[in-house]
Amino acid sequence: MTSDSSDPAKPAGSGRPPGSDADMRRPEGAVEAGQDVDPATVETAETVEPDEDDEARLPDLPDESTDGIEEGPLAVGRAAIERAVRHAPTSPGVYRMINAANDVLYVGKAKNVRKRLSSYARPTGQVMRIARMIAATCTVEIVSTGTETEALLLEANLIKQLRPRFNVQLRDDKSFPYILITGDHWAPQILKHRGAQSRPGRYFGPFASAGAVGRTITALQRAFLVRSCTDSFFESRTRPCLLYQIRRCSGPCTGEIDFPGYTALVREATDFLSGRSRAVKEDLARAMEQASADLAFERAALYRDRLAALSAIQSQQGINPRTVEEADVFAIHQEGGYSCVEVFFFRTGQNWGNRAYFPRAEKSFTPEEVLGAFLAQFYDDKPPPKLILLSHRIEESQLLADALSIKAGCKVAVFVPQRGEKKELVAHALTNAREALGRKLADTATQSRLLQGLAAALGLPHSPRRIEVYDNSHIQGTNAVGAMIVAGPEGFLKNQYRKFNIRSEGLTPGDDYAMMREVLERRFKRLLTQQAADPEKDTVQQWPDLVIIDGGLGQLNAARGIFDALGLHGISLMAVAKGPDRDAGRETLFLPDRPAIKLEPRDPVLYFIQRLRDEAHRFVIGSHRKLRKKDMREAGLQEVPGIGPARKRALLHHFGTLKEIERASVADIGKVPGISAESARRIFDFFHARSA
Repeated sequence: MTSDSSDPAKPAGSGRPPGSDADMRRPEGAVEAGQDVDPATVETAETVEPDEDDEARLPDLPDESTDGIEEGPLAVGRAAIERAVRHAPTSPGVYRMINAANDVLYVGKAKNVRKRLSSYARPTGQVMRIARMIAATCTVEIVSTGTETEALLLEANLIKQLRPRFNVQLRDDKSFPYILITGDHWAPQILKHRGAQSRPGRYFGPFASAGAVGRTITALQRAFLVRSCTDSFFESRTRPCLLYQIRRCSGPCTGEIDFPGYTALVREATDFLSGRSRAVKEDLARAMEQASADLAFERAALYRDRLAALSAIQSQQGINPRTVEEADVFAIHQEGGYSCVEVFFFRTGQNWGNRAYFPRAEKSFTPEEVLGAFLAQFYDDKPPPKLILLSHRIEESQLLADALSIKAGCKVAVFVPQRGEKKELVAHALTNAREALGRKLADTATQSRLLQGLAAALGLPHSPRRIEVYDNSHIQGTNAVGAMIVAGPEGFLKNQYRKFNIRSEGLTPGDDYAMMREVLERRFKRLLTQQAADPEKDTVQQWPDLVIIDGGLGQLNAARGIFDALGLHGISLMAVAKGPDRDAGRETLFLPDRPAIKLEPRDPVLYFIQRLRDEAHRFVIGSHRKLRKKDMREAGLQEVPGIGPARKRALLHHFGTLKEIERASVADIGKVPGISAESARRIFDFFHARSA
């Protein structure tokens, strides 16, 4: 370890108090207003991303009825395929079957395209799913590839882009979060990263959820004291921020630790994330024992806290394999016509989480067929590990391994383990897949009963398939925002939530009715425009059966006025008003041209309505707070003449905080991109004249 002058456990030159007990007990991510910490790195309960599994939902099962499949249409489809066979190559390629509306029905690959298409043209021996596809086919398009491996990769890419009806479709395929230790600054930063890995540095992942990354980064900050602030905030510091005071940063920005000491911390963090966690912990344990032997008990306590933080990371990661350094484990379970694929990620000998997927596939697909199609699409935009373990033996495992090896630039093995720890990992994943699908099926059944009860209580013609709930939020008319949440038989559909920044000119501040009218008008005008632009497109799933407004009779009348003006008469409308003293359980339900309804306080349908209303409230409050936080960061610059939004952002990006702008000299302000010498003098004079 380094000497006391650059001790990673106790930053050099620090005589500052380590922070009060109250600071240490503060909940994760909680930062009070006015505290000196980079706002870009603070996540509150309203801004933390939801776990991805919350958004996974059971897909709508494709219609497998035999209606419309007659000898005539089948003959027409076979004739179209036979025409394509005459010009099809005998080499590898990808083919697309297209219907009369020019929609892609199916994307397939083949080592010999002509031979594969010929099998579809046979008059007998087709399963019902294939027969339905042939009956709808009008044309076939073919793309030749150099190898069968290229065909596999192209097929996966086209399926994800086109989402053909008769293919297995991977759903909820968000990019995975990674931990990035940057490499473009002398004091590397640790942060969560999604998307293209274009910034220089070391990437560690994937992690199964943003929450897992956040918890790991917080623990790593405690263990290694690596900074998490942005570069602009770092460069503007003249004294350490709050994270230094609560022992989550070593303070390299103001020289509280020297360059060799900080480099040692970054190296230890990198070693830990690279799988050398045992060596890192042994080094810290030796340093703690040495400090204790030297009677430096405060330093020994800091090493002890760092060891505890590392242990917390590994305890949160659940089972850690003994012999598997890097692998992805896939297990599939089918029940009730649905499929669940559970994925576990193991990197550097550590379990970095798991996620459940519910791909869309017809009932006739076997587990092997679903898993094989799922894997090709899963790695279309993700780097594969060196080892992929499966619960079922897929038909083209070697072809998939060859394709992923080309993608990864190293050998990738794909197989079903038969014994040992690898088989145990697959069995564990299979248990999780079975339980995850069971939970989803149970939740869906419960949700269906609630929707049926809601329809009965409100007198709706049928159970609503899509419910949209609207709410507004503002403070005395400022930072006004509206929000829409969506729910259906599968629960909350978070990927379809929307927020609306209120932008009507001349709107009276605080006019809730006008805000609601603007939100509803924008939402349904857009739906009508989309329907008019493409009448052939199926937009039924985008239209709600029931719209719920958070408010009373006035809000209901405002919404009804918009519906009447737009000619929307097939959508049920309801407003939910809170009870006296805003008590939950005493809500009043308002419906057009009907007496108000009060449900019994313990009625499950009332609980369901409250849950919908509260989710809309949570979402709109979070959106409002984000706007307000951004507005607060620009506060103080609003009155400077000639300083518009672009220059405000440039100043804040350069200096980090308003206080640093106030402290800056004319010369420092003039160095900001886009700020002329005259503007710099005007900004300097504004702050100093105001404070004089």
